[in-house]
Amino acid sequence: MKRIHILFLFCANLIVSCMPDLDLSPLGSQSVTTYYKTAADANAAVISLYGQLRAIYRDEVIVTPNIVSADDGIPFPTGNANRIAIWNYNITTENTFVGQIWSNAYTAIQRSNIVISRVPGTAADENIKRAYLGEAYFLRALHYFNLVRFFGGVPVVTGETTSLDDIEVARAGVDEVYDLIEADLLEAVNSLPAGYTGQNVGRATKGAAAGLLAKVYLTRAGNDPGSAYWKKAADRAKEVIDSGLYGLWDDYSDVFALENRGGKESLFEIMYLTDVAGNNFSTGYAPRGSPIVPGSGSGILRPSKDLFELYTAGDKRKPATFLTEYVHPVTGQTVTLSIDDPDPARAISFWKLADQTSVTSGGAGKSFPFLRYSDILLIYAEAVNRSDNGPSQAAYNALNQVRQRAGLAPLSGLTVEEFNEAVLTERRLELCFEGHRWFDLVRTGRLVNAVKTENSFSRNAVIEPFHVLFPIPQREMDANAQLSQNQGY
Repeated sequence: MKRIHILFLFCANLIVSCMPDLDLSPLGSQSVTTYYKTAADANAAVISLYGQLRAIYRDEVIVTPNIVSADDGIPFPTGNANRIAIWNYNITTENTFVGQIWSNAYTAIQRSNIVISRVPGTAADENIKRAYLGEAYFLRALHYFNLVRFFGGVPVVTGETTSLDDIEVARAGVDEVYDLIEADLLEAVNSLPAGYTGQNVGRATKGAAAGLLAKVYLTRAGNDPGSAYWKKAADRAKEVIDSGLYGLWDDYSDVFALENRGGKESLFEIMYLTDVAGNNFSTGYAPRGSPIVPGSGSGILRPSKDLFELYTAGDKRKPATFLTEYVHPVTGQTVTLSIDDPDPARAISFWKLADQTSVTSGGAGKSFPFLRYSDILLIYAEAVNRSDNGPSQAAYNALNQVRQRAGLAPLSGLTVEEFNEAVLTERRLELCFEGHRWFDLVRTGRLVNAVKTENSFSRNAVIEPFHVLFPIPQREMDANAQLSQNQGY
């Protein structure tokens, strides 16, 4: 079996896309009669789930909207109009990013539903089939988790869609969506192995499912100090910590090194392969026109000054995260970049996911870190502080592990509120540009204030409380009479 971060060509033939609404593409009749019989068929179907995930994150379907809708990233005014509209909170039902989040998620959910429906009938070993189903449940939960955080209640589809008669599905309530996510992840925890070796490294594991479940519980706790989900989040995070399978790299930059893909700090990552099945992070984030990446940089967005200056002196993450200068490969001159200069060619760039070994445009091979061990430590610290109404020594230990790796002094003697602020700040610094910030601002009730505060480059975002959710895409509203629109759109 090839490594799962390679996009398999047969994936396009497994599922025939023919529906305009939920993108729940049914199988073609030939596939129905000839596929899902052998152990190899079962494995191929599961691999296709990862191919879809790779495409979603490569094309910034989840990452870019999350960054520019928060306070960490600023798109250039000469860039994609839909990206700028999200930054300004002029978000309409026609926004292409909004539509892609929805349609890509449901395409992936359909693939998971197919695996869950058909793999049990294949000739694969029963233990292997159990693991395959665990992967499908994990990935279905992941996609529903993205959907519910962006849109609120969404249609819950748990069976394979095979007919146009099945395409009009009403939105479920938020709790119903979360109940499915929880059930899927519990099934995954009970079905997945603790780890893989060799070419199977990168598949979903028991730790990945437990870690994602901790994040789900943290999100459900919201900003309610009395929520029972704080304790659930802490318990699941501790389960990952106590497994002894994960740890922090000594150097922050090692987290993102090509040779460390699938390493000890990774619970789950979206894997790529340099110049074979790569991503656009190097080309997309490099200063516009800069000749330091193949095809020159696109310069789609820049870090905000507020984020850049939040790193204190001596924080080792700052030089690993940002590109502040480069040597021109032709002239040999050093080009100094700026956090204030509006010129896209002179802007400091986000750089920790850049793969400078790539020789093709869009061929970067660094993984996208969906869930890291440092995230689990910070989830644990926040959840324990909130559930116990104050930080325990264990909570301090978790938070300070992350800080000390960054070269910062350990914290102590904080109140509940002070500790909570410290954790949220640490999350912003540690996990920036990894697709967490907007979700963190929403779940803690801080989105509106954060966006209004980050007003550089004449942002002047017209943000309202209802913007904690994105609109249901107009294409889906037109095709499905059962859908209702989110308030404010």
